[in-house]
Amino acid sequence: MIFRCMRECVEFLEKEGELVRIKSELDPDLEMAYLHNRIFEAAGPAILFEKVKGSQFPAISNIFGTYNRALKILEPELSKVSSLVSLISDPSTALKLPIKSLNSLTSLIHALPLKCSFLRSKKGSVLDCRCKISDLPKIKCWSDDGGAFILLPQVFSIDPEHPKNILRSNLGMYRVQLSGGEYVKDQEVGIHYQLHRGIGNHHAKALKKNQYLPVSIFIGGPPAHTLAAIMPLPEGMAEVAFAGALAGRAFRYDFMGSSKNSFESVVSLDADFCITGRIVLGKTKPEGPFGDHLGYYSLVHQFPYIEVDRVYHRKDAIYPFTVVGRPPREDSVFGKIIHEITKSAIPKKLPGVTAIHAVDVAGVHPLLLAKAMERYTPYEKSQKPRELLTHANAILGTGQLSLAKYLIICSDNSELKIDDEMGFFIHALERIDFTRDIHFQTCTTIDTLDYSSEELNEGSKVVFVAAGEKRRELLRYIPSNIYIPEPFSDVRLAAPGIVVVKAPKFKSYEDADKEINTLALSLNNLDRLPLFVVVDDPVEASGDFSSFLWITFSRSNPSHDIYGSGSFTLFKHWGCQAPLIIDARIKPFHAPPLVYDPKVAQKVAQKIDSMAKRGGELYGIF
Repeated sequence: MIFRCMRECVEFLEKEGELVRIKSELDPDLEMAYLHNRIFEAAGPAILFEKVKGSQFPAISNIFGTYNRALKILEPELSKVSSLVSLISDPSTALKLPIKSLNSLTSLIHALPLKCSFLRSKKGSVLDCRCKISDLPKIKCWSDDGGAFILLPQVFSIDPEHPKNILRSNLGMYRVQLSGGEYVKDQEVGIHYQLHRGIGNHHAKALKKNQYLPVSIFIGGPPAHTLAAIMPLPEGMAEVAFAGALAGRAFRYDFMGSSKNSFESVVSLDADFCITGRIVLGKTKPEGPFGDHLGYYSLVHQFPYIEVDRVYHRKDAIYPFTVVGRPPREDSVFGKIIHEITKSAIPKKLPGVTAIHAVDVAGVHPLLLAKAMERYTPYEKSQKPRELLTHANAILGTGQLSLAKYLIICSDNSELKIDDEMGFFIHALERIDFTRDIHFQTCTTIDTLDYSSEELNEGSKVVFVAAGEKRRELLRYIPSNIYIPEPFSDVRLAAPGIVVVKAPKFKSYEDADKEINTLALSLNNLDRLPLFVVVDDPVEASGDFSSFLWITFSRSNPSHDIYGSGSFTLFKHWGCQAPLIIDARIKPFHAPPLVYDPKVAQKVAQKIDSMAKRGGELYGIF
């Protein structure tokens, strides 16, 4: 659908029966987020909060809470853009599906951003009204969050070397802290971005030129703009162009002068809100904590901050937000849509790679699965993984894929489904040779939000490769004669061939080496149980495969936490016999997992339960 603002989307969702109005006043401090989570987990509708305590603006969440609702909002433009991506990736598509391909080309008409200075004097744009930062809904999602955050921001910056070229811009979703910490009320907001992101490149250029970086924060507007802000586009492709194509309406903008300084900011005229300002030159302030999408708090660190110039808003503005936390959450739907759009482009971007799947339930970046062609040695019966290593290096050198901590790559097989995580693990474990097929990268960069390492942004990566025929049949039970030495206990099967074991609380890596090497010595001749994971709570880790993936890959740093039976180092290559052992216990330096404050949860739950009674606005949803 084509929407000019968030209110038009709200009206559409209501007509479709995909919206619930909350007329009771709710507190943006935890209450609204708690309700959002309850409704999301029930696969419920989008939520319009008509009365937000402390703010004049209504708020909406859970817009993309189900995949089907997301399709309703984004179609038919989403199909056109997906077809366009396929056409660019494989021009022969035009011969196979000429009508569909021609239809997709209409998306290009809307991809060129449109400068609309004439709209300044007209009503119905973001320039209608002005307010202060403190007037916005102060959404706080988790008890230990450091303040209120903008939770669906579209942060815009332009290359300082081309300050008037809208196509040399970056539109990204970087969290923005509105309150708390050391930020001056209504004058400063925090911004958290990762080193590799587009705005980071712009900031680096600004620092080199010894000048500030103008930044705009758009909130709301066409829902397609929100998705555009998180699209992993190729270097040099402007998100605002993608935003226009996906919205079916060109990105409308103008340059606005500053009230304080001699700089101009870009304003998205279709946004519901727009904050203009600049990143303060060479200064930082503490940002966080924040309950993030890996399911843990990201802690307080020094990050740049924005000196706020103006806050614009539409007369009928609605403030969109989401709640992130342990996946799956609403942002998981974004991930599914991105997979659908980009899957046809993977073979073009990475020749020989046939499919990639960032595992959402593991936190996205901690675990990446891939399929690729293995063609170097077709005459070898053993099918040693060789070309797969070339593909693995290409994957880890590409955009956001470079953030992957664990990469499991298998030889292409039409029967191997990339999004069947358990099936993929079974396939890989049946074929991997732990003496040769494990490849580490140590002392490298990892995701800023990943606290499995003791150093921010620093950690390790590992690649597991698997090709050829089966080497082993995996056991689907725990043998009665298995010996597990103290202090380990409570052995459970998490999946075929995968075992979780309870271990004492982690104290230090020195102690862990002694403990797990003792375990490794006792696990001889267990080739059919090739993966053991040491955990704090084996009941949770074996309860479902999603929990196993989250615990194992979000709580381990490959170089420090991988062990194995009969491990060795030969010419700098580390290997072992089966089983491989991963230490996925919580370490003292890990960020705490996200949990509700019991008292707050009980209080809010009672309020929500009363709203769910007959006659209440939530009746029939739970």
